[in-house]
Amino acid sequence: MSIMLGSPSDWVIIIIVALVIFFGSSKIPELFRSMGKAVGEFKKGRLEAELEMQQMQQQNQQPQVQNQADKAAELERQIQELQKQLEQLKSQKQQQQQ
Repeated sequence: MSIMLGSPSDWVIIIIVALVIFFGSSKIPELFRSMGKAVGEFKKGRLEAELEMQQMQQQNQQPQVQNQADKAAELERQIQELQKQLEQLKSQKQQQQQ
């Protein structure tokens, strides 16, 4: 006679029987309560870790945006400076032609 333990329901039944044998029927609710608390703490910790990672990503993105804004302002300043120099060169050339 061979026993087939392929389906998940067979495993659940075996686990429940083992729990009753090892812990007794009075300890099972306490065991499941403890497991529920542990799962809740795990989910809470995972959520906190995800929030912390999101905050770190946002903090890393803010300096990049600021750096890009600084670079854009510097480029605009350089463009204006070059335009002034170009105007000065044009006016010098006109004065030389007269």
